[in-house]
Amino acid sequence: MSAKRRILLIDPEEGPREALAVRLRTLGYDVATANDGVQGAHEALERPPSAVIADLSMPSISGAQLCRLLKAEPATSDVPVILRGDEGHRNRFWAEQTGALAYVIKGRMGDLVRAMNRGFEQSPEEDDFFMALSCDVSVRDRIAQCLDAALFDSVIAAEVRKLAICESFDTLFDLFAQFVSQVTTYRWLSVVTDAPVRGGVHAQPGQSRRALEEAIAALEVSADTRFNLIEDEDPASDLDGPAPLVRPITFGDTRLGAIALAPRAASEREDAALLEILARELGGPLRTATLVEESRRLATVDALTGLYNRRAFAEAARRELARAQRHGDPLSVVLFDIDHFKSINDNQGHAMGDRVLKTVGELLSSLARESDVCARWGGEEFVILLSSTDCGGGVVVAERVRAAMEALRVVDEAGEPIPVTASFGVAALAPNEDMDGVVDRADRAMYMAKTSGRNRVMVDPPDAGVGQVEAAE
Repeated sequence: MSAKRRILLIDPEEGPREALAVRLRTLGYDVATANDGVQGAHEALERPPSAVIADLSMPSISGAQLCRLLKAEPATSDVPVILRGDEGHRNRFWAEQTGALAYVIKGRMGDLVRAMNRGFEQSPEEDDFFMALSCDVSVRDRIAQCLDAALFDSVIAAEVRKLAICESFDTLFDLFAQFVSQVTTYRWLSVVTDAPVRGGVHAQPGQSRRALEEAIAALEVSADTRFNLIEDEDPASDLDGPAPLVRPITFGDTRLGAIALAPRAASEREDAALLEILARELGGPLRTATLVEESRRLATVDALTGLYNRRAFAEAARRELARAQRHGDPLSVVLFDIDHFKSINDNQGHAMGDRVLKTVGELLSSLARESDVCARWGGEEFVILLSSTDCGGGVVVAERVRAAMEALRVVDEAGEPIPVTASFGVAALAPNEDMDGVVDRADRAMYMAKTSGRNRVMVDPPDAGVGQVEAAE
């Protein structure tokens, strides 16, 4: 190198400090040393070095505080700071948040030299500008503790608040788990919400089932609760450890759910303080994601029956049609209309009519496959989109629903049963046909079912003329 780079090395342990200084001088660097952060801060500001190497954990002023201080001063704002310490997610995260150029594990000389060279390449030309530091050393230990706690709190809070952009719980939990795994080490992490009741678990591959069982017990939720399981290598692989830490998640005075973290070791005393911050700050993003999900649900779901509305069905049908045409899969539509529904409204009142519609919606939800798309088409008409199902399969589904409806027991205010039946039309997607075409043919078949005596299934074969409607056997 054309001119010696001046390195300021700050390490509270004399032996390791002098040993590293000797190695750096052997490599051609001019090395000044300091035994604590206060002395190092004075030295750096009185005579700015080419780079600063400091321990992350030091008495008086920590490496994190020193880095913040040097970055805030004009004389040293461009001086690269490299922090050193033990292996750990928290240490690396903390170093990155304070503006350090790099965090290097102690003893890794190659990593240290590479980090310094990278810093030299990025730094502007050195000048002779400098300023002295004025500080009260007598209270430095107390200030260091307060500043570290406040800075850590603010950084964690800011990162969690960024998650308010998430529009679903599953996305929120995934990003939240990625963040928390950078800050601390745990066996598993879980979050649940109270309304709706659902949760997420982050654990090692192959250990999520055990983690799920422990999370359910710790959070005191039902075993039937839907959980989003995320598996990756970030959590620790330890099977056993201390009891999970649990904290409620609130937004204002309202409880939204709870968070649980299974520590890796009993020595992780800071996990409890971290969990308090996470639980406190997660309420806002969680509330936002829940509201967005609810608004989307209300925009797509018929409030009375709980099924998709017509607009949402059209969007889902568009996707299923594209998939069926791309893969050459069959697709069928079942359209049905409740028989004599006007008479129910006229004779029993609209409240009873609503009860019938709601009951039919619940029935469809219980009978449908996960891949089926069920919707209220309008009034007393309902539609079912059956993916990967040919015309024969559509008839089977329609007959199953017809029989279940006929067996429904809906009673009026006097306890008298109200007969509930429906007329069904089935059509399967024909080559080069769009969704409007197959729904129109199912509608025609349904009309024929009504005019043929009601409470039956009729089908329009896709390979026959539009007007050729046959009764299902």
